[in-house]
Amino acid sequence: MAKGGSDRMAPHDSLFSLRSTHGRVVHHAVVPRAWQSWYVPAALALDAVAAAAGFAVALAVLPPAAPGLLHVAEIVVFAVLWTALVALNHGYDARLLGAGPDEFRIIMRTAIAAFALAGVVVLMLGYVDGGRRVVIAIGLTALLDAGVRYVLRQQLHRRRASGRSVQRVLAVGRADGVSLLVDQLSRDTSHGLDVVGVCLSSNRDGRIAKVDGVPVEGGVDDVMDVVRRLRPDVVAIASHPDFSGMRLRRLGWELDDLGVELVLVPGVIEVAGPRISVRPAAGLSLLQVERPAGSRSSLVGKRIFDLVLGGFALLIAAIPMLIIAVLVRTTSRGPALFRQERVGEGGRHFRMLKFRTMVDGAEALVDDLADRNESDGPLFKIKDDPRITPLGRWLRRLSLDELPQLVNVLSGDMSLVGPRPPLAGEVAQYDDDVVRRLRVKPGITGLWQVSGRSDLSWEDSVLLDLRYVDNWSPAMDLMILWKTFRAVTAVRGAY
Repeated sequence: MAKGGSDRMAPHDSLFSLRSTHGRVVHHAVVPRAWQSWYVPAALALDAVAAAAGFAVALAVLPPAAPGLLHVAEIVVFAVLWTALVALNHGYDARLLGAGPDEFRIIMRTAIAAFALAGVVVLMLGYVDGGRRVVIAIGLTALLDAGVRYVLRQQLHRRRASGRSVQRVLAVGRADGVSLLVDQLSRDTSHGLDVVGVCLSSNRDGRIAKVDGVPVEGGVDDVMDVVRRLRPDVVAIASHPDFSGMRLRRLGWELDDLGVELVLVPGVIEVAGPRISVRPAAGLSLLQVERPAGSRSSLVGKRIFDLVLGGFALLIAAIPMLIIAVLVRTTSRGPALFRQERVGEGGRHFRMLKFRTMVDGAEALVDDLADRNESDGPLFKIKDDPRITPLGRWLRRLSLDELPQLVNVLSGDMSLVGPRPPLAGEVAQYDDDVVRRLRVKPGITGLWQVSGRSDLSWEDSVLLDLRYVDNWSPAMDLMILWKTFRAVTAVRGAY
């Protein structure tokens, strides 16, 4: 991560002072961080524009009998109401913006609330024609708004990747906890958290100068001195036992006086935000982590989603699949389809379908190529595999070889989104942690597909699959499907 050039104001530049009754100067932040000062107004403006455009298109689709200025006013009112609903759903809360699926969940919830509100109005006023127009407008607005928010987010991510629009972080805690925090944040710059300094508890003699490249600025007793010197935006406490109770409370007060945010990093990792909630009890704030397994209703919803979208995709892809099958048969010897036994949900075996991309009998040649295996785990991968046919290489780069797996989805063996379907030989080498991959159905695509595909190490692919198993949601599935489309069109990491 870039360590300089953060697009922000220094804390003392964004504060005003009030003198307390005890004569002490207390600072209160009143100006948001620089990235928030442009991102939030831009999001609000784009939401309004998307709503106005959605209603205008609805007017064109269902034109009123007598168009006039009244309908211009309707566009304005609809845009105002839409942005108000977004605001009520915390759509301008900076904590939920810029990274993760929350921003798009808010658009979805806003659309649902708008549909419900429109239904109530239509029932009360009997305004059926206008109700149809509003329903169309809401649907179009939701799609447009998600699109413009995505474009805006990409702009923010580009700025963060170049070291701008980031929040400077001071990490505090033991070396192992701080190292994990630095490593996790450095993997993804889109979150805009840049660790610029470290305060360690286990460095009393000053032997540790850096943690993962980040300079050690002092110990846990030096936090406030370091804050005044480095002027970070955030102080992150990485599960440190010395910072608890009243000491942590006083630290929060002191940081608040300087306009610096305080965040606590729990010991749990790879747990998505929706699974974490604060549970108050006896004056304490207990961090509750919900069970990772989805409810029965959500699993039924996932299955219905697979059937509807998978069936539609198979219908659209039927003719291209027929053409590909003919090309496979005519360009190399062997069947058009390759059937291979894979392990699915709960360890159940099934026959996975793919278009054949290798020479017939390729599995028998694995032992001859064992010394060329490039995988660091139980997988067998060769970037320039000599068994792949010229047509097969093209099919793999575009992921067209996986289209027959839509049949596996409809039969219930696979899902559209899920962990990679493993071979039985791979499962035999799984340890207890990796076996958790088998708690859900394997997918045609997944986090592994949109995060590097064949370029991933074995450890990284396992971590991604376990992250999906523990945190999956409908919003995550939609995000993965969208990113899969981008990954396939960019043809990166497929071989």
